[in-house]
Amino acid sequence: MNGRGKNMGKRVRAFSGCSSPVRTKREQKNSEIARRAAGEGIVLLKNEGVLPLSSGKTIALFGAGAARTIKGGTGSGDVNERESVSILKGLKDAGFQITSEKWIADYDERFWKARQDWKQEILQESGGIGAADFFQVYSSHVFLMPNGREITEEDLQGADTALYVISRIAGENADRFAQSGDYYLSEREKEDLRVLCEKCLHVIVILNAGGQIDVKELAENPRIEAMLFIGQPGMEGGHALADALTGRLTPSGKLTDTWANAYEDFPNADIFSHQNGDLEAEQYEEGIYVGYRYFDSFGVEPLYPFGFGLSYTNFKIRCDRICADGQTVSVGATVENSGDVFSGKEIVQVYCVCPQNGLVKEAKRLCGFAKTRRLSPGESQRIAVSFPAKALASYDMKRSLWIVEAGSYILQIGNSSRNLTSVGVLRVEKEAVIEKVSPICPLRSALQELAPAKDAMQRRVRQLEKQAKEEGLPVISFAPQEEIIRRRPVSAYEKKAAALTEKLTKEELIAMVIGEVTKGQSSALGASGVKVPGAAGETSGILEEKWGAPGVSMADGPAGLRLVKKYSYNPDTKEVYGAGISHALEGGFFAEDEEEEGAQARYQYCTAMPVGTVLAQTWNLPLMEEVGKAIAVEMHEFKVAWWLAPGMNIHRNPLCGRNFEYYSEDPLLSGFLAAAVTKGVQSMPGVGTTIKHFACNNQEDNRKGSDSILSERALREIYLRGFEIAVKTAQPMAIMTSYNLINGVHTANSFDLCTVAARQEWDFQGVIMTDWTTTYADGGSVPWKCVAAGNDLIMPGCAGDFENIEKALESGALKYEELQGCVQRLLTVIYQTLEFESCRPYLSEMKREDEINEFCEYV
Repeated sequence: MNGRGKNMGKRVRAFSGCSSPVRTKREQKNSEIARRAAGEGIVLLKNEGVLPLSSGKTIALFGAGAARTIKGGTGSGDVNERESVSILKGLKDAGFQITSEKWIADYDERFWKARQDWKQEILQESGGIGAADFFQVYSSHVFLMPNGREITEEDLQGADTALYVISRIAGENADRFAQSGDYYLSEREKEDLRVLCEKCLHVIVILNAGGQIDVKELAENPRIEAMLFIGQPGMEGGHALADALTGRLTPSGKLTDTWANAYEDFPNADIFSHQNGDLEAEQYEEGIYVGYRYFDSFGVEPLYPFGFGLSYTNFKIRCDRICADGQTVSVGATVENSGDVFSGKEIVQVYCVCPQNGLVKEAKRLCGFAKTRRLSPGESQRIAVSFPAKALASYDMKRSLWIVEAGSYILQIGNSSRNLTSVGVLRVEKEAVIEKVSPICPLRSALQELAPAKDAMQRRVRQLEKQAKEEGLPVISFAPQEEIIRRRPVSAYEKKAAALTEKLTKEELIAMVIGEVTKGQSSALGASGVKVPGAAGETSGILEEKWGAPGVSMADGPAGLRLVKKYSYNPDTKEVYGAGISHALEGGFFAEDEEEEGAQARYQYCTAMPVGTVLAQTWNLPLMEEVGKAIAVEMHEFKVAWWLAPGMNIHRNPLCGRNFEYYSEDPLLSGFLAAAVTKGVQSMPGVGTTIKHFACNNQEDNRKGSDSILSERALREIYLRGFEIAVKTAQPMAIMTSYNLINGVHTANSFDLCTVAARQEWDFQGVIMTDWTTTYADGGSVPWKCVAAGNDLIMPGCAGDFENIEKALESGALKYEELQGCVQRLLTVIYQTLEFESCRPYLSEMKREDEINEFCEYV
């Protein structure tokens, strides 16, 4: 064995984290990335000339999020960073003078009292931190920001400008409500804003919330001169907002959702989650008409359209060319900063109006987008927006075909779904079959779906065709070709995994498809890791000593790694203290630290990036890759192989409690954003993403029992499309199935999802795992059916899983080769993780077959 081969073995593990509490260079660098990402994700919704503000200006600052700015969501989406920059700190660091610090100090007292009361309520109702119901009670009791006291003249001290921060907390396992203090403004917020509008010349509203709230009255109030949606902007949110307010950064974020004039304008407003009192069956009656697809197709005027966002400058977008071959369409455009003062970035959005002669389709759909670099006044940039032929396709359920129908496809470009110009026509002479697939997830009962009037849709298309002809727009002949899925050859890793799988006993095989239950991780939902304290869990280590195949660690969540900030350990016994769920949640708010004699401390400060929606609002794919690389650096530092992110479920309704983790109402945007993050993470050796939750995890109430009832067309065009794009574009290491059912079948038990769609149709190469505790008594998923479906790994695992799978093997319900297939796929990926010294960026092994063969011989 040569020297190179000797370095290719299993990595020797040490304790996670570092022994010094001093801020590291990695923390500093990643916080700078978090600040830029938050800044580019801020959406300027309104500006009547009051912004930007002069640095050093005296202002009054109020609202729940002034000093208690909400950085991110709760539950598995949380991150335990060293510190988080509030709006108050960000403004003061930028040189602003704040008149209202007494009001803010008073609010701080109210905040901490409310937090302690909330903590006691959860502990009493759950029976304590160690109780089985603790996480369930915690996650279903969302903390409500308390009201502040009334605003007085003394708080203003003559300031002519006031900033008011409206904040909302959201998290997993509980949906939001269309009520005061949640989707609607509270009476205190309304009164505070009334006072500020009376007393101050300029009023600016900051929306610090995980999702949409009703702001129609704020948008229409002439005394409120500016409004910014910062979402939940991560640990550098205060600095990012200050950058935007002062013009250090010109806002360039665009909404990834349609904001309605009224909640009732959403097509599923009355039937979503608890709205109709039925948490068992969720009827997706809107079909493919989600978000702007509904508003544009049914003529409903939004308050703010999908893709909308203001700037401090103006841009001109001019289409230069359109070209197409059988696989790809490309739109070239020149973007010019036509303003006189501010530099800025613009996002070119390309939509298509499809013909309505066959299948009834949405009025328009996003096909591609691109963001410019920062352009100075008068500067221009040429960009190209390319997209595959499948972006124009629709799914024909009767024939199980993705087709591009014959007719005219009108291309439009602009900077929102409602600010578009037609630039050309793609003429398809005959129907083209893009892909032939198998039917999946059939409906078990009748479903009445919404559909716009076909004749009205046809008239609209004809009118646009007429206008295009009158304007002399180019007509390009387009003959779409069938999409080709290039199957990857069997790799050396796969061969090695297959060889080992054949040698394993039945007991070893069963243990491998269940998370590491031997270390007690089944008792701590979402904080089960032993190798990495605070990590979500680990794969089984049963093969490590005998076969050299170690278990690997995985960590939440979509805004960064969720580990414990600090833990202690005994250097002699190797016992770890202070690493359970109480330390992982809320920065250790529920923990009761106890000093252990002889213990030494380790630190794991992670970067709290902006939440998924804010990242998406950047529309910046290179920046998303950079965020992914930053997370990957931390994964290496803390020895985490799989990041349980990104979350990419569709924003079907604004009341979903977990929308903050997800990107958008649009599947194409979601898919390309997830692919960019995945490419960033997987550019680093041995680490990968886990795209989730597969699929239709669009509500949180009764998330383990809710049945998403929808047509196959809606499933494929809206809810699976983003996953498909991410897999085909970036090949993530893993996919996590969701808790819910789809048409009566739990997703973790769905052969149609896990095997037919993901593996057979999309050529997914990685591991499919369950969400946590889905096979527990309240989960609904059957362990052996997970294996039979091609769901390779049950997390975090429990003793009952082993017995269930063993009985299914004995009865013949589960085939032995099905179990072996899961283990082989799991080992194939494990061999490519940072648990091995030889690890390379995932799926790069095709270029180094000899080197990898040598590695496989060694292990």
